[in-house]
Amino acid sequence: MRFTTFVLAATFASGLSGAAMAAEGGNAHQFAFTSIDGKPMPLSEFKGKTVLIVNTASQCGFTPQYTALEAVYTKYKDKGLVVVGVPSNNFGGQEPGSNAEIKKFCEGNYDVDFPLTTKYDVKGPDAHPFYKWAEAVGGTPAVPAWNFHKLLIGPDGKLVAEFPSKVKPDSSAVETAIETAMATPKG
Repeated sequence: MRFTTFVLAATFASGLSGAAMAAEGGNAHQFAFTSIDGKPMPLSEFKGKTVLIVNTASQCGFTPQYTALEAVYTKYKDKGLVVVGVPSNNFGGQEPGSNAEIKKFCEGNYDVDFPLTTKYDVKGPDAHPFYKWAEAVGGTPAVPAWNFHKLLIGPDGKLVAEFPSKVKPDSSAVETAIETAMATPKG
């Protein structure tokens, strides 16, 4: 069933017309975050790479997924994968810390080496523009319903899959989607 979710999401995303993509902001490369260290993090830096964007929280039952996220990042980073963690306090107040506290927690407890952004809203009217775009092109399945929701962006900046919180980053469904996206022509 998990693979079916990926196939349906990929089919939906690839079925979007160019006009619809343009009307909804083109692709993910048009958006930028700020890194947890306060530096610009434009997604255009990742053109030609597959990007797994995950909204995270330090006090969630899914927080141990940081271990799997780091393992997936380590496994695929030399093949063109970037994992981006987006701390968010949208769900149950489970990311109350400052950016410095979040960074210390992630590095100290989970040896996180993948890029982290500053804390952002990922749903609702104050959601970061990337998340509004993802909802516009991916519909309800692309909207995080809880912490550790995963959005997979292809090398061309298109949304190719989404995975709910309960799907682990190192599951066969996620890894198959990553491998498929990495094999897509970079054009």
